[in-house]
Amino acid sequence: MRLTHCLLLPLLCVLPWTTQAENAQPLTVNTKILSLETALKMAQAAIHACREAGIQIGVTVMDRSGHPQVVLRDVLAPDLTLTVSRQKAYTAVSFKAATQALEDRFKTPFAVGKIDGLVMSAGGLPIEAGGILYGGIGVSGASSGLADEKCAQAGLDAVLTDLEMAD
Repeated sequence: MRLTHCLLLPLLCVLPWTTQAENAQPLTVNTKILSLETALKMAQAAIHACREAGIQIGVTVMDRSGHPQVVLRDVLAPDLTLTVSRQKAYTAVSFKAATQALEDRFKTPFAVGKIDGLVMSAGGLPIEAGGILYGGIGVSGASSGLADEKCAQAGLDAVLTDLEMAD
């Protein structure tokens, strides 16, 4: 009986390691993120588009983790535009959806849309290209969310082709 135990014990020690090695998951994950220059180009394009319409805005470009990467406020835009643009960008990246599409989604008293830091009105867009979520862009300061969204879209359009062509 002892001989059998002595022969099986080394096998039992080796088998779990072999199984784990065969089913091993990678230890890291590669993630594409926006460069500072790309995020800045988006923010500046959004401000330029709104200026052409006579609108002073604040714009925030967030990375895919919901951290601000670029925050700009045009000269006459109120400080509040910075807070709202940040919340729109955060909402867009968190839900991976245009904030306009979320307006009617959370109407009940304790719905997700009532959480501090989320804004469920037009003006925030996810930054997606080639099936990759890069972040979100949020704009605030226009007389309507739709005008904010138009400027956010101009910012996104300024880099979208380049992002889609990136490896």
